[in-house]
Order: sequence, then structure tokens, then C-alpha cells
Amino acid sequence: MTTTVGHYLATRLEQIGLDHYFQVPGDYNLQLLDELLKNDNLKMMSCTNELNAAYAAEGYARANGASACVITFNVGAFSALNGVAGAYAERLPMIFISAGYNTNDEASGRFLHHTIGTTDYSYQEEMFRPVTCKTVRILTAEEAPSLIDDAIATALRESKPCYIEIASNLADAECADPQPRTFERAWEVDYDQEAVERAASEIAERINAAEKPLLLAGPHLRPYGAIDAFKRVAETIGCAVAVQPNAKSFFPEDHPQFIGHYLGNSSAPGAEAMVDLADCVLAAGPMFTDYSTVGWTTTVPNDSGYIAVAEDGVTTPGAKYTNLPIAAVLEALEAKVERNTATLDQYNRDDITGEAADYTPAEDSAPLTRAEMVHQINELISADSTLFAETGDSWFNGMHMQLPGGAGFEIEMQWGAIGWSVPSAHGYAIAKGNEHHTILMVGDGSFQLTAQEVCNMIRYEDNITVIVVNNKGYVIESALHEGPYNYYKNWDYAGLVSAFNAGDGEGIGITATTAGELRQALRIASENTRRPVVIEAQIPHDDMTQDLVKWGKPVSAAIGRPPASAQ
Repeated sequence: MTTTVGHYLATRLEQIGLDHYFQVPGDYNLQLLDELLKNDNLKMMSCTNELNAAYAAEGYARANGASACVITFNVGAFSALNGVAGAYAERLPMIFISAGYNTNDEASGRFLHHTIGTTDYSYQEEMFRPVTCKTVRILTAEEAPSLIDDAIATALRESKPCYIEIASNLADAECADPQPRTFERAWEVDYDQEAVERAASEIAERINAAEKPLLLAGPHLRPYGAIDAFKRVAETIGCAVAVQPNAKSFFPEDHPQFIGHYLGNSSAPGAEAMVDLADCVLAAGPMFTDYSTVGWTTTVPNDSGYIAVAEDGVTTPGAKYTNLPIAAVLEALEAKVERNTATLDQYNRDDITGEAADYTPAEDSAPLTRAEMVHQINELISADSTLFAETGDSWFNGMHMQLPGGAGFEIEMQWGAIGWSVPSAHGYAIAKGNEHHTILMVGDGSFQLTAQEVCNMIRYEDNITVIVVNNKGYVIESALHEGPYNYYKNWDYAGLVSAFNAGDGEGIGITATTAGELRQALRIASENTRRPVVIEAQIPHDDMTQDLVKWGKPVSAAIGRPPASAQ
């Protein structure tokens, strides 16, 4: 039995759990798109440009566990490169599919359009190699099945994007039918059980010997399927549990052991003190960068008290164990640790209270402030919703929000590309469906980069609320390093919705300048599950979180430190 290369690819995408794929058409990929459309179980989602398509696929992978993006050769692929790199940084398995040149052209010596004017057409694959875990170029139909399977299997196993390039004239060429096979996920790969037990035993010995153990959840818990195992270990010990900012929502915030996010001097109230107090910190799935260490100004406890169960294995003060899955180690650890509630007891004795304790709703006529905006948005979040926080002060506004059990939280703190959140939230909303409310908080500058994807939120009737925080400038850049380049032409953000509706859309655009106007706008948003709502929340430019300033200055200093002296 035979099928076509395009049909083979569509079948595999369906088999790994995809209901949708994101695309932008171009002359090289039209045959492939025709073949994909023949699979009625996959829905084609059109995007306004290739960068947005990659971001949308990234967001879909956050919600669904994997995604696919189909782009044209060179001009499309290079536009999408930033989004693919972001998915790699965030450990999200995206099946990135690019059309390639016609196989008859390689030996012709003629120049092709959408190229850089050489007759070597392999450079696109070379450029994607550092930001994908596997690259394949399909230049014959016979090799398509094995190459497609290999790329998809690697992406799922490593929880990173893969790259599949399919020659433009092979999409409808015949190849072998897809055979039954199982695709392993990152947490299902083979491992040495004896090594897992040894690592878990050493971790348990150190935790059980500690007087004040504490657990820290990191962002790699999700891509490596370890969120539930982490929670069980935490409940067995009973200690205080903090999360890195990009792991917010990976441990329930209504759980009695939760003490907030850990970000050095910008941590949740009391969280930094508890980490400093602990004599043993078990970090599961951590990722430490200049951002998450506030410009290298803060670290977890010294080497004698730090244990990492990470993407690349287990690190203890006494040993390094490589190639051990995070979930498997935590599952083995659960039966070995003893109860010790010392850090949680201390946290509760300190009577830590957060921002919400002192909140009094503003009068309807009061000018809108950042704090009032944050509290009102927080009230919109439910167990059936997810908050996206764009790079910038939205990070810190979101970090301090108190999530009800079941609510999600998404930021892109590792890659940190502004503009990411608009198409990513769209892709996430597509994956989650209209029973789930996606809430996006994005600064005006970031919104300007990818705003056009709002039209597809309207087209596909996303259950999404977009709060554009209009403080007239790149506030995060002002906090890092002030300059005239941090300011740009202001837009009528709410007014854009009318243009995007264009007669057949039903999106809603609202401007809020007072507490009452925002209250009413959020009420409208909560009542519309198929009509995207864009709310322009106008606040003063200098009304920013203290955390942005406390975090921004050390990070800026770290970025700008002078070259080390020659030895």
C-alpha cells in the first residue's frame, strides 16, 4: 500500500495528538498544504505571518504537548526562526515543516527566487540546526517515511523542536503507508533503574539529614512530565515549596505548602528568606540564568546544601548522575524521604502577607493605576483559565497574582522575546478550546510587534481577553537603561478591533482609563466566550512594580559590566 508524502506527514501529526497546525502559504509549500487539507481530522489554522505562526505553534505546544507549523522556503522559514528558537529555549516540541526547492533545480546551476543567490540550497537546514534537536531534508519520496518518523520521534523524546524540509515537488509523490509505531515522550525514554535508585537514595539521605529542607519547582518539570511526581514528593516531606517564575502554576497556589515564587530580591513576600534559611534545597527542573538570578546577585544555598534534579541529570554535593529522567528520579524519591515541616512551620510563624491583604477596590471614577488593574485582572482568573504575561512589567504583575487551583500561568522568561505572547496566547486558546478562558496581559510596545494576530483570534472565535497595558513606552527597557529609544508612536489599541472585524468579525475593543471602566470591561470579557475582547488599560508611564526596578538594575549592571582584565 502507498500514500503520498504529505498524507504520510498528516497521519503522523494526527497520531501524536494534534488537532490543528499553523501555516502561512507560499509558492513552495502549496502542494504540501493541499495534501494536508485532505486529512479531515487536522484543522488548518492560518496566521498573518510566519513569525506569528511559529509563536502560535509554541503556544499550542504549551497547552497540547506538541504542535506543528508549516512554512514556505527561505523567506518564510527565516521569519519563523525566532519563534522556533523560543520553543527550543522553552523546551517545547514543535514539528517545524518547511517546503524546499524543486529537486530538479539543485543540479541545474540556475538561481531560484526566495534564495540568497547561490546554487547551494542546504543553508536553511544549517541555520535551523542549532535551534532544533533534529533536522531532515526530504529529497526523495522513498526516504520520506523514515526521515519524518525520525524527526518527530526526536522532537517528542527531547521535548524540543525538529526541522523537516520537504521538496516542493514531493508533497504529492507516492511513498510507503505509515506503519504502526509508538512515539516516546521525554519522560518515557529508557533509563538505568539502578542509577535512578542510587541517585534517589543519595538525595533522600541528604534531605533526611537536613534540619530545614525546601523544595523549588523549575520550568523543566512540565516538558519532562514531572509535575505530579514533584507534588507527591513535596507532600511526603511537608516542607515549604517555592517556584521559579516560569514554573508558576506547576505547584498549586492554594496548596498549604506553597510560599510563592523565588526570584532573589524580587521574590514573593517571605520566599527569599525561606530559601536563605534552608540548609538543603532540592530544585527540580530548574533553569538558572542572569534573569532568574537577578543579574547573578542571588543563588540558591551553597554547594553543600543544593541538589538539582535537572534536564541533564542529578547533581548533588557528592556526585553527578547523567541521563536520568526528572520524573523517574522524583518517583523513586517519594518512597525514600521523611517528613520535615521545619521551613513551612517557620514561614507560617512569620505571618507573611502579600499585596492582596491590603487591597481596597478603587472608586469607579478613580484614574486607573497599575495596582488596581492587577487586582481586577486577578479576580477574572478562575480554575478554567490561564494567564499569559508578556515580557516586561507584566511578568511581575503576573507573578504576584494569586492563582486559584487549576489555573495556568505562562511566561517566556528563558527566551524573553517581546511580542511573543499575542500569537502564543492565540495558539494556546486554539488548543484549549472555548471552555477555557485565556487571559493575556501585554505591554503596548510588545503588542505592536505582533498585534495583527488579533484578527485571527476574531476569525477563529477564541475565548480570549487581551489587556494591553498602555503606559506609552518600553517600561522594562526604561527600568534597565533609560533612553529615547524606549518610546514610540502611540496607537488607539482598542480601536484596532474595528479594523480587524472588517464587517464580519465580532471582536470587542474597549478603552479603560478609570477603575470603573476597567471593571465594566472585564465584566464584558467574562461574558463573551466566542468574542475576543481587547481592553486598552491606560496607566502612567512611571507606574511600574517595585520588583521591576529591583530586578532591572542588577540585570542591567550584569549585562553592561566591563570586560575582565587580561590575565
